[in-house]
Amino acid sequence: MFKFLAPVLKSLVGALSAIAFFSHMAYAAAPFKLAVIEGFSGANAAGGEAVFRNLVWAVERVNARDGVKLALERYDSKGQTEEALSALRSAIDGGARVILQGNSSGVAASLIDAINKHNEREPTRRVLFLNYSAVLPELTNEKCSFWHFRFDAHADMRMAALMESIKEDRALKSVYIIGQDYSFGQAVAREARRQLNLVRPDVQIVGDELHPLGKVKDFIPYATKIKASGAQAVITGNFTTDLSLLIKAAKDVGFEGKFYTFYGNALGAPAAIGDSGLGKVVAVADWLPNVPTAGSEAFYKAFRARYPQPADDYVHMRMHLMVEALAQAIDATVKQSGNENAIDLVAVGAQLERAKVTLGGQTGSMRTSDHQFQQTLVVGVMERQGSPGVKFDVEGSGYGFKVVKTIAAAAAELPTTCKMQRP
Repeated sequence: MFKFLAPVLKSLVGALSAIAFFSHMAYAAAPFKLAVIEGFSGANAAGGEAVFRNLVWAVERVNARDGVKLALERYDSKGQTEEALSALRSAIDGGARVILQGNSSGVAASLIDAINKHNEREPTRRVLFLNYSAVLPELTNEKCSFWHFRFDAHADMRMAALMESIKEDRALKSVYIIGQDYSFGQAVAREARRQLNLVRPDVQIVGDELHPLGKVKDFIPYATKIKASGAQAVITGNFTTDLSLLIKAAKDVGFEGKFYTFYGNALGAPAAIGDSGLGKVVAVADWLPNVPTAGSEAFYKAFRARYPQPADDYVHMRMHLMVEALAQAIDATVKQSGNENAIDLVAVGAQLERAKVTLGGQTGSMRTSDHQFQQTLVVGVMERQGSPGVKFDVEGSGYGFKVVKTIAAAAAELPTTCKMQRP
């Protein structure tokens, strides 16, 4: 009997050892390479560097525990599509398995197309594309791809969240829509018109225009038109200097209405806007530092401990959830295959498209049908640090955002037209 049991017990011990190994994987293989392609020089270099800090910290956190080890490399696109495509080729030649990008929807669209073609042409060198902030809706609708995963809420989702606040402002009767004249700005304006007609048909659109992206130095003429229109609020997708200069010009001409924004909460905007934004600048985000939970506060404090300089205070939860989801997907793939040296990107993609991750009290999940991440969204209004609900300011400016509206993931979700083609 014992002769019979011996091989069984030996097999069982071996199986338990394998389970123990894969539950505490040390990964003898080389680190899994990620390449972030962003404008680290040019007009939005500060945005590229801010993203990179988030990604560095997220990778450090993954590498500090058992499981997959990640290596992060950076490639400068200079904010240009052709440079980004050249960087993509260099990254793949350098062994990158995952491409990270987000600070331009136009660049993202070109990368999706190039990656689709590359992966079909060279199946042994496939790559995945993780997008943290390119929010053009079509990227997970008609241009959806198995290889592309978006972790930010797209523009229509962000607009719907803003509309939750606009819907409750019953005194609001007129708005002015203004934005940057390129694909994203055009999409924001189009969706603002559509959603206003649905949720607040009583609100009159008294102005609707686009301006050159990043080229306007004096917004006084635009602000003058906004005030003359009688608008009580402005809806804009503007960011960085195009946003801060617009709001400051509005203050200079005496406009006293609100600004409903996508990006009024970061990258120098609060400091540049100053007191003119108090109680008037509204921003939508996937997360804000003043989200009133213990998990959120601990996460934010940990980030500030890693990057204590006020100028480095740019943190976005979605970027960290993205890296956590990727690490989770790779670990699950290795556990299934038992081969850490030949990680199949199709299998990683299959894991990633059903990922569910939690960090700092924030939970999100990838929608399999279109690879659009679903998460809670929040709306905040700019106030002075220290006022109720504003424990933390932004970038040492003395201004922060009080959370005034929380939209659950299920309520923030929108339908998709994606017809996913899987390998």
